[in-house]
Amino acid sequence: MSCNYAEGLSEYENKGVLGVPEIFDSSEDVDKKCAELSELIKNSRHCVFHTGAGISTSAGIPDFRGPKGVWTLEKKGEKPSINISFNDAVPTKTHMALKHLVDKAIVRYIITQNIDGLHLKSGVPRQNLAELHGNMFIEQCNVCGSQFVRNEATTTVGQKLIGGACKRRIARGRSCRGKLRDTILDWEANLPEDDLEMSDYHSSVADLNICLGSTLQIMPSGNLPLRCKKYGGKVVIINLQPTKQDKKADLIIHTYVDVAIEKIMKKLCLEIPEYSKSLDPTKFEGENNKVIIPWNIQGEVLKEIKDLYDIYCKDFKKKKNKINHTDDEKKS
Repeated sequence: MSCNYAEGLSEYENKGVLGVPEIFDSSEDVDKKCAELSELIKNSRHCVFHTGAGISTSAGIPDFRGPKGVWTLEKKGEKPSINISFNDAVPTKTHMALKHLVDKAIVRYIITQNIDGLHLKSGVPRQNLAELHGNMFIEQCNVCGSQFVRNEATTTVGQKLIGGACKRRIARGRSCRGKLRDTILDWEANLPEDDLEMSDYHSSVADLNICLGSTLQIMPSGNLPLRCKKYGGKVVIINLQPTKQDKKADLIIHTYVDVAIEKIMKKLCLEIPEYSKSLDPTKFEGENNKVIIPWNIQGEVLKEIKDLYDIYCKDFKKKKNKINHTDDEKKS
């Protein structure tokens, strides 16, 4: 449960702006803006989604800074009335829609701050997903860094040892002998290097960064959607509260994320698939219920997006410099 996750973190004073009232666009404005966003997605060459706690509230997992969020209520000495366990939570319509958009290559990458594992459960492949703050269903070796999918959510947070040995086999079939720990970051812990690097490259290469269900207060995650702006990209925000980046957004939609995504999928003439246990790696079973599913970002995947960044972003800068140089010549 997100409450238990929150209680497991260290004491921390600066949890951001809490409990800001929600804003709702009129139904006419929502329809108009969702139609506009659908066209942006259709015409995008590299669309990236950035997801926060707001996409999981319809799964029964509370957000953190909303009017009824975990941190907001904590400040009042209260707890959320609805709080499903991470094990029982299943992906929402938004999670399943994003998975379908990734499968169709309409969306190139998903960057999430969420630790609930719902993108993993929806079936999004690792090469299309960055988990910046960890995942309750991923364990990692403290020696070789190998990551593996868990069948149940970890009971610890803060990258603590959880018991069990690394499953990776090295020379002559010998095990690594490292110990497994959870991947959930505590306050001010360093973000996972490969996930952050992938996020930085994809956010920069994107011509369309779409933010869902986040106030974008936590850094560096909150700044990533803006990476595309210096390369001519656009930023769209769908959230019920004002965000830290509203002034720099090209389009803002104030409505429930599921509502917006349903309208957008309809405009794209795409169905939202149902959640299926057969596609959920946390439900895979083998002999003695033990299936080893690696979850590391592969080196070739990182190299591919880095090469794309080098080609596109450096080329963009050259063209921009050339245009500026031509303009200077005309003025002189």
